[in-house]
Amino acid sequence: MFVDRQDELAFLNDVLTRQRPTPAQFILLYGRRRVGKTVLLRHWAEQAGVPAIYWAAEKEPAMLQRRKLFARVLGVEPTQAPTFDSWDACWQALAAVLSHRRSILILDEFTYAAESDPAMLSALQHAWDQQLKQLPLTLVLCGSHVHAMETLQARQSPLFGRLTGQWHLRALPFASLREFLPRWSVEERVAAYAAVGGVPAYLEWLDPERTLSDNIREVMLAPGSMFVAEPAFLLYDEVRELATHLAILKAIGAGAHTLDEISNTALIGKAHLSAYLARLSDLYLVERRLPATVAPAKRRQARTGRYHLTDPYFRFYFRFIAPHYSELPYRAEPILAHVREELRAFVGLTGFEDLCRQWVAQQSRAGQLPFEAEAVGSHWSRDVQVDVVAVNWREKALLLGECKWGTDAVGRDVIRELLEVKTAKVLRTLPEAGQGWQVTRVFFARAGFTDAARAEAEGHGALLVDLEYLDTVLARAHP
Repeated sequence: MFVDRQDELAFLNDVLTRQRPTPAQFILLYGRRRVGKTVLLRHWAEQAGVPAIYWAAEKEPAMLQRRKLFARVLGVEPTQAPTFDSWDACWQALAAVLSHRRSILILDEFTYAAESDPAMLSALQHAWDQQLKQLPLTLVLCGSHVHAMETLQARQSPLFGRLTGQWHLRALPFASLREFLPRWSVEERVAAYAAVGGVPAYLEWLDPERTLSDNIREVMLAPGSMFVAEPAFLLYDEVRELATHLAILKAIGAGAHTLDEISNTALIGKAHLSAYLARLSDLYLVERRLPATVAPAKRRQARTGRYHLTDPYFRFYFRFIAPHYSELPYRAEPILAHVREELRAFVGLTGFEDLCRQWVAQQSRAGQLPFEAEAVGSHWSRDVQVDVVAVNWREKALLLGECKWGTDAVGRDVIRELLEVKTAKVLRTLPEAGQGWQVTRVFFARAGFTDAARAEAEGHGALLVDLEYLDTVLARAHP
């Protein structure tokens, strides 16, 4: 199922029309597994109007890889293709074949080929410099090992300076869930987003004819489910000490967010913990967050950082499944009961708050806020926490927002607490104790607002956002 990806298709189609910096184009497209790289590239190749060749490397000897690649380019069976003793020889032969017509050559799971023969990258560099860049060719390298693919762009890489474009493919936006779950309400789609995010494969694994609760029970936690095996599978090729990295992810998923908390929970010394966290950060699985109210000049030295899981399904898995992994095949019902009991709070603290911040960022880009946000996040300190914060340091402008995923309409007390208590506490953390700052307040609510709350908010110029308004704005950003 192909959904969205309009920006990505525009980028790839633009590549086909370029004549600079060389007649040929050399593109890198990468992203985590399941995010839809192969589907995107195949879809693009089918509608590009240019002959396209797709080859996916496998974990096998380099000589066999070369033979299979050449066979794919020739359009014959591997047994009918010649063998090559080196990648230099293979690329020379490929250049001769590809010189006859305009074409697209997609090399998927490229890191498997690079790992099987250390000389592969240097051979490709020489082939590009000497032959390929003058051909009517669009060469696309694609891979799932995010960190390894990013190192191809580094100064130490033989390919440094040769690439003419790159795209890090991310998960789909919230608006795309309409395509996968067309009958689900906004509330159900927010909950699904909190549980699996916008990873296309995960959304396709869900049954759109069932509720989220039924999907959790009958699909996600079913014996042999790919959902259960997914985190270890994703990490297997990326890290050496799998158990240690999983322990760190489990600690963060259970609520340990500072270095001390993670160290004590995972029983890993802080001297080594930073390196593991850096690796998980390189893989875009963990991020270190700072309060949005920390000034840019002070962010590097700030000690208020907290570590969070960035992938929604990892949050769900390490919150609900990992603590009971060994019991899952035998005692699924207690786990299901735990999910049902805690899911509402989990959705509110993860997916819903994320979407509220996205709403603020989108409204800022659209010029619908009193100021343009330079940073969007949240705020926490010893005496106050605010769910959504946006800041413009040059204009001394601040937005503070509260998110409520409860089943009851938000009352006037919530409005007053932010207006009369939390705002003053946040301002005191800003330069010059917040003197001269312009403050905008916004409230997000799953169940809407009472009449008293609306009157209080309107009296102070606060913005009120219910689920329908949230959904409309996010859909507008990704039509």
